Order: sequence, then C-alpha cells, then structure tokens
Amino acid sequence: MDQLAPAVVVLSASGLVTGRAVVAAIGGEVHGLTDRVDGVDVGFSATIDHLQMLFLSGRPIIGVCAAGILIRALGPLLASKRHEPPVMAISEDGAHVVPLLGGHHGANELAARIAEHLGTTAAVTTAGDTAFGIALDAPPKGWVLANPDDAKSVMASLLSGAGLHIDGDLPWLPTDRLPIFEDGPITLVGTTAPRDGDPATLVYHPQVHVLGVGCARHCPAEELAALVDDVCGQAGIAKQSIACVATLDLKADEAAVNALADILGVPVRVFDAATLENEAGRLANPSQVVFDEVGCHGVAEGAALAAVGADGRLIADKSKTANATVAIAKAPQPIENITIGRARGHLSLVGIGPGRPDWRTPEATRLIATADEIVGYSFYNDLLGPLAPPARRVDFPIGAEEDRVRHALEAAGTGKSVALVCSGDAGIYAMAALAWELIDRGEGPGGVSDAARRVEIQTTPGISAMQAAAARAGAPLGHDFCAISLSDLLTPWPDIENRLQAAAAGDFVIAFYNPVSKRRRTQLARAKEILLLHRPDDCPVVLASNLGRPDEHVRIIRLADLIIDDVDMLTLVMVGSSNTRLVERSDGTRHIYTPRGYAAKLKQGEAAE
Repeated sequence: MDQLAPAVVVLSASGLVTGRAVVAAIGGEVHGLTDRVDGVDVGFSATIDHLQMLFLSGRPIIGVCAAGILIRALGPLLASKRHEPPVMAISEDGAHVVPLLGGHHGANELAARIAEHLGTTAAVTTAGDTAFGIALDAPPKGWVLANPDDAKSVMASLLSGAGLHIDGDLPWLPTDRLPIFEDGPITLVGTTAPRDGDPATLVYHPQVHVLGVGCARHCPAEELAALVDDVCGQAGIAKQSIACVATLDLKADEAAVNALADILGVPVRVFDAATLENEAGRLANPSQVVFDEVGCHGVAEGAALAAVGADGRLIADKSKTANATVAIAKAPQPIENITIGRARGHLSLVGIGPGRPDWRTPEATRLIATADEIVGYSFYNDLLGPLAPPARRVDFPIGAEEDRVRHALEAAGTGKSVALVCSGDAGIYAMAALAWELIDRGEGPGGVSDAARRVEIQTTPGISAMQAAAARAGAPLGHDFCAISLSDLLTPWPDIENRLQAAAAGDFVIAFYNPVSKRRRTQLARAKEILLLHRPDDCPVVLASNLGRPDEHVRIIRLADLIIDDVDMLTLVMVGSSNTRLVERSDGTRHIYTPRGYAAKLKQGEAAE
C-alpha cells in the first residue's frame, strides 16, 4: 500500500457529522477528542500531540476545526514541502474546505473530492493550480521532473506574465490554459535523453524504460552502478526515465541490485525463471550457460522484456562486466504502475508498546498503516483498533508463535508488505528473534521458503513493558538492570534459576517477564526466595498490570510482601536492587528510584575540598 488512510480529526460533537461525511467521501477514520466527542473510530486526549504524531507518520490530516489549530500544532514540524503529507482544514458545518499543506501531494485532489461530496467549493490557493490548472512541480504518475528546485522560479516567471514554449512531447500539459509562444523565455522539455535544466527550463522524463540486471552473488555495488552509467550513456537515456529495476527472483536480496534501485529511486521487480524463459525468443543474447545455472536463457534481457510486456522492445542489448549484466527495454507508454512480476517483499517487525496509541511510535504507525497484511496475536491486533481493519489483518491464537512468524515471512515472500505486530518491543521476548531463527534454519525442517528468506526485514522499536513499568513507578532502572523470563516452556528451569542466582548476587534491578501462568505458580515464589537471600525484606517491588490500558494498575510493595496470587500473565514484576529507594511524596504518591552514585560522587568532592 502506498497511500496512508486519511485521519479526519474532530474536536467537538458539532463537527462529527461533517467528519463522518468526509470519511464517506475519501475513506479513512474519524479521530476525536475523547472528552468532547463520542462514537469516534480513534480517541485521543492531547490534540497537539496527536496531530504531530499523525503528521510525523505521514498520514493525511483533515481537521474539522479552525485552521489556526492545525497551523500552531504542525508549524514546528515543517521542513521540506516535498515530504509533507496533505493537511487541510474544514469548517464544522462543511461549508469551507481549505488545503493547507501538501497541495501538490494530494491535498488539492482530496479537497476537490470532499468539496464535491459536501456540495461546496475547495479553496485551493496554490498559484499554479489557480492560474493554470497545473502544478509544474508535480507531474503525473509515470513522469519525473529532473530539476524540481527550479520549478519555483519557472512558476514565478509564468505568473509574472512570461510566455513558454514546449520542447518535446508533454501530452499531460493543459495547453489551453498556458501562455505558449514559439519564442517564450520559459522552456518545458519532455525527453528520455539526459538534459540539464535551469531556472528557466524544466526537464520532464517519461518513465518508459526498464533496467534489467543480473549479477554474481556479492557483486560490488559500485561495479553494477558503473555498468549502468555506461549503458545509459551509450544508449542516450536519462536515468530518471527508468521506471524500475527488474531481475530474477534469486537476486531479490542481492545488495548491489537493491542499492542500485535506491540510487535510482525506483522499485525492484523480480520474476521466476519460467517467466523469464518465456522471453527466450526475444533475447538478443541467449545463453545456455545461464540456462544451465538458473533455468532461463537470459536474466538481464529477459527481466527487462518481461517488465515492459509484449509491446515493449530491447533498446540496449546485454552488456557485462566480470560480475554484472545490464540491458534496457522500452515500453510504448510511461509506466504508471508496476504490476508485472512481484516486489521483493517487506517484513516489518513492529513493536506497538503496551497498546496505547500515543505510546506507539510514528514509524510503527506508518508501517502498520501501509502494510498489505497485518499479522499478530489476535489480542495485539485488537489493540490497534481501526489501524488494523479486518480486511488486512490475520489473527493467530496465543501459543502459535512459529505459525504466526512463518505466515508473515511467507506472505512477504509473495511480494507483499507485511507488518508482524508484537506488544512492547519486537526484539524483547517477542517475534523478531524467531523471524531471524526461521530464516537461519533455511529451507530445511522448520524453516521457510527461499522467497521468504530473501525478503527485506525492518525492525522498529517499541516501548517495552519494562520501560513502561519503570516510567510509571519512578526511575528504578537508573542503574544496572536485567530482564529474566520465568517461563520454562522454551528454557529449562535449571538455566533460569542459574540466571536468577547470578542476577541476585550481582545486585541487578530485575524485570520479570512471564512471571506466572495458570499452570506455572512456583517459579516466581522460588525467585522471591533467592532474592531474599541477597536483599532486605523492604526491597521495593513494582507490580504493573495492563500498562497503558484503561484498567492499568501499578503498585509498589515490599519484597517480603510479594504474594504470588496477586500476579497474573499481564503483570510485569520489577524487583529493585539493594540500593533502590522509596520516595513518599506529600500528595500521597509513592515512587522508587535506583541512584547511579551521584551522592557518593558529591561526597568525594566535598571531602577533597
């Protein structure tokens, strides 16, 4: 998925009807201020924080509120207009629709659709759209502006009355509204050839070319990139006219191929050997050696031809170096959407924190919102609310961890973007380690397919239960600490007890994960016995349950008073060190902290004086 669903932000009950009408027009969900608006899809309590989180995660924002609220909230975050999501303000009665940011990145288009649905007019203020019905810095899909930094000066000249002339083919220009003259001082160029632009010349390239590549395993990225430079130069092709990099699926994870696509700013598309072999009759340089090795008579030429389709043709036959091959094919029209073949596939290992939306990072929200498929334990997916709609979520029961992770990897192996959702942090007692373990097993017993092992993997951090509990309790992790899982399902109890003994002797603050279950009632009791041999009876213990949720409960007790039946699987138990201190404040609240030694340092300084 490329476009995030819009967030329609409503700050009062009177704006809810308009908010629902906007969602009916463009999709998305209604976000409402919890103490003022009932019946919303997503609730929030801090308006500015919520708006900033949405903006940083790249979500289009439609505020059913005063424009000034959006301006004050988002002003500190504004940097480059090329990367900002659409933002617009709509009056509560729906009479006024005003795009504020991202006009050339979807805001103007969204505003027009909303206004049509509401029976009003969008107040589009971007100069190019108003005067000429076009944004010169935002060409249509399938076209690239080679020198976007010059668009502002060109538009300023046109608005000042300068004429322009067109060099080449730009069929999408609204010529009936532009001041076109043979000798105009402004030039708009449409070409597939390399050409420099300037403050009076905008150069547009139609993305009609596909770069087919092949390479040996661990080919140096510099070698492949240099070969591409040579081939494009000899063919007279601007690299901005390349729509994608195509290759054999066995090369999906090849670093040089993916680095090349990143340099060009285009996607990688991969094909299986059978598909490439279907192009054998059109190859300029079929190779039996290649066929014997990978099952098709050509990778670079075959992939380029497969990507442009039956009506495309080779315009640059295979060129090669010691480790790389490159060929270029041309499609009859600009390639707006790459649908042939498949993507490499992407797996996001996403930590969502304890479950509160405002404790989830913007990156985590973006990765979930843009995923084709959201995989997770059903309870974790439920915590995401409308961010995980039924059509995109795949639920697994607790205890089916391997099935869950294997499904996510295999789904990504088909070319999908998949988010594997974990509570807390994905790398702390969660699914990230298991994902890498399945990949490490290979295609043998308990492993995953070759395609699954080649997907791109990204891990995004989340607030762990340990961090959340510490934040609620004060600062117990102010000095050395460790985490120990008391579950013996995967780790033998003698190993766990050895770690308990070592942590107790080392005087670490200890966070206990999986402290008890319906079946396991003795491990936490044994941990208490061990710790009491090394720590005083009044050593502070934090019992933190349902962190970040409405029924959150955090208590601070003495180690000697720890009762196992007061703990369940949703409770994190944190035991202080011998140095952890309890602070009781005048308002009756109790907090703990573990000093790092600043008092001792101060005393040393006083002694030295």
